[in-house]
Amino acid sequence: MTTPAEKVAQDKGRDDTDLRNVDVNEQDMSDRVNNRTLRPNSPAFQKFMTTGWQAQEPDMEPLESSRFIGRRLEELGRRFPGERLVIPAGDFKTRNNDNDYAFRPDTTFAYYTGLGEDFEPGSVLVLEPVAPDSEEAGAGRTHTPELFVHPRADQSTSDYYRSSQYGEYWVGPRAGLKELSVMTGIPTRDIASFPDAIAKDLGPDDGAVRIRVIRTADTEVCNQVEAARKASGIGGPDRNQAADEKLEEFTSEARMIKDSYEVGEMRKAIAATKDGFDKILTRLPQVVGKPRSERMLEGVFNANAREEGNDVGYGSIIASGSHAPVLHWMRNNGTVKEGDLLLIDAGVEVNSLYTADITRTFPVGGTFSPLQKRIYETVLKAQLAGFEAAKPGATYSDIHHAVMRVLAETLHEWGILKVSVEESLSPEGQQHRRWHACGCAHHLGLDVHDCAEARYESYQGAPITPGMIFTIEPGLYFKENDLLVPPEFRGIGVRIEDDVLMTEDGPEWLSAAIPKTVEDVQEWMARQATQSGQDRD
Repeated sequence: MTTPAEKVAQDKGRDDTDLRNVDVNEQDMSDRVNNRTLRPNSPAFQKFMTTGWQAQEPDMEPLESSRFIGRRLEELGRRFPGERLVIPAGDFKTRNNDNDYAFRPDTTFAYYTGLGEDFEPGSVLVLEPVAPDSEEAGAGRTHTPELFVHPRADQSTSDYYRSSQYGEYWVGPRAGLKELSVMTGIPTRDIASFPDAIAKDLGPDDGAVRIRVIRTADTEVCNQVEAARKASGIGGPDRNQAADEKLEEFTSEARMIKDSYEVGEMRKAIAATKDGFDKILTRLPQVVGKPRSERMLEGVFNANAREEGNDVGYGSIIASGSHAPVLHWMRNNGTVKEGDLLLIDAGVEVNSLYTADITRTFPVGGTFSPLQKRIYETVLKAQLAGFEAAKPGATYSDIHHAVMRVLAETLHEWGILKVSVEESLSPEGQQHRRWHACGCAHHLGLDVHDCAEARYESYQGAPITPGMIFTIEPGLYFKENDLLVPPEFRGIGVRIEDDVLMTEDGPEWLSAAIPKTVEDVQEWMARQATQSGQDRD
């Protein structure tokens, strides 16, 4: 027998967060699906909730990004003529129980629709191949784009008050079919028609449609595509996955060259990140010596990211003292102490989802000690060598080798690197990498490690060309338990990271406004500390 609670869950599908008018006295406690709240569900309430509401129409305009979407879609379509391409936004992800993480669309979806923030959970972009004898094909088009989205759950629907994820009673007015079409310039369809749309005309024979999907964005959409393939006799799991990976590979490589809109968004992200660092330094004198002061500074930066953008682009690293040599220190629960070096690796993700990636290392007391200065200036010298190597036509390997030579030579001069510089720099050596085990440059854009699914020969082995945005981020990391360095080096970590745009005339420091020489960093800290005193007054 179906219990009342089970019936509610069946009726609600995804929105099973409530028990509607269930008589708790008659319900077996083991049958409860959620004990958080009891929502009314009487016929009178249902009728009452669908009347007496004024319509709320969201005011949407074309996004700035929409001017660039057509070209991106055309280039994608030309690579896969005659094939249906499925690019999901992804859906809500559970954080715990009935709470979701804040929604962020899949990067590929964001790139090909221009949609950022949280406009479109559960949506799917489909590039539909045009018929070979059609008017569109005659005009040189290979595909027509369609955006499958959830209709608005406004006051005219029962989901208005029933759906905690889409109902506008719960989440406020949101973009639906009409609004998203205006914003993106892409025709929209109801998501309910998606399963039939992707299955249409599929088959393994000549003239039939093949299909590819971005597999990593939405498991349910991927399963629907696989079911349609299986029903149509297309390939097998291994062949299908290989085909999908080619799609993901191409879309990743397509993002390597940024257009003028993307460069502008990156400049905004870097400016917002600079503001975040300013605010950290203003707060710094007030938190020195306090337990969990790393996290206090993290809160300052993250609040700025929410004020000026969408969020942080990645987990902020706020690493003081012996935490600084920990490459991915994101626990941020340590105490910032006088005399420490404070390494901060953080970036603001603006509303379009483009993110900065900046690292600065500060002397907590405002002045570098002689040893701290010596290590810091070595890292800065290595970064400048990498920048000088980053000419149009150079590769990431050229940047890497320029950085590593400076580090290896200096470590050898200090007596830390016991083998010769050339032996260490050889592929058979690499001993200097003990103190710099990570990479020192990567693409940057919608993802902090952008274009990661690209082929090696298109990424590490390819020439850096105008329009590429990347980081240069050397460091020296002396772990507190490293017995191969003098005691005074142990527990010191320094990284300097900046964002670079390759232009026709050579590389440009996009983050040039963020101080990084020893003198400029110390002046910056003194200036912000003065602001801290004024804030307290």
